[in-house]
Amino acid sequence: QTVPEELQNGGGFGYVVAFRPFGTVSWMQTVVASPDAARYVFRNETLPPFSPYEVKVGVYNNKGEGSFSPVTVVYSAEEEPTRAPTTVLARSLSASDIEVSWTPPRENQHKGRIQGYEVRCWRHDEKEENAKRIRTVGNQTSTKVTNLRGNALYHLAVRAYNTAGTGPSSAAVNVTTKKPREAAANPDALRARGISAISASFSLCPSLQVLYRWNRQSSTSVIETNKTSVELSLPFDEDYIIEIKPFSDGGDGSSSEQIRIPKISNAYARGSGSSTSNACTLSAISTIMISLTARSSL
Repeated sequence: QTVPEELQNGGGFGYVVAFRPFGTVSWMQTVVASPDAARYVFRNETLPPFSPYEVKVGVYNNKGEGSFSPVTVVYSAEEEPTRAPTTVLARSLSASDIEVSWTPPRENQHKGRIQGYEVRCWRHDEKEENAKRIRTVGNQTSTKVTNLRGNALYHLAVRAYNTAGTGPSSAAVNVTTKKPREAAANPDALRARGISAISASFSLCPSLQVLYRWNRQSSTSVIETNKTSVELSLPFDEDYIIEIKPFSDGGDGSSSEQIRIPKISNAYARGSGSSTSNACTLSAISTIMISLTARSSL
């Protein structure tokens, strides 16, 4: 930083720049005669990249020299990284997110420092030059790539960067995002034809959860199926609440509206036997059919 004019204390004000390779004894000095100068460039074509130097700056005017600043260490210009990161791994977190991690390259520290990493991600049907780019800062060795397309094949590669530029790319790795979350299972018809055996049929859902409970009970029972129908045998003298929910690798879909099966006196159940019976089998009674249609979200 330049010295304000009121602190220069005389004419002929200027700066003395002293520097030496780190770890050596003798100082090299140069004079910068302008009081407004704020930088000095030392040129040497044989100077190795990223060489440390000790530097201090003093002042002078027509009356003599003033004091020097404290010594600080600066580096000559660095070169871009020369090696690629290794052990690049990628895994799908959801239909839209991928996590990628890597191992830092064994870099020659005499040429520069790694300031971060650039992750490139492109879909299989896209060109690599149009890849999405995410930059990390510092020694972070993992990051998340978001806002991707579900159930799609992606390629990912990582390279290190610094002030001089970006280094070579790692080998690309492949990962497929998870399938999108299923849509809700929406019942479009409900025809009650019986009491305690319930048969539900579905379409367009690869995997379903059937959740049911007594109307006055908080705990819920769950049946998972990848078939198009499921049958429940339930006590006929209780109210039941049933919901249908699709699920997949992409996560659970939203539940259907609740379906309430009201209790019906066992007097209406054919072959139910004594009124003290609390359950009926499918062979003894009719069934309740639930027809559902699920819309898949792509």
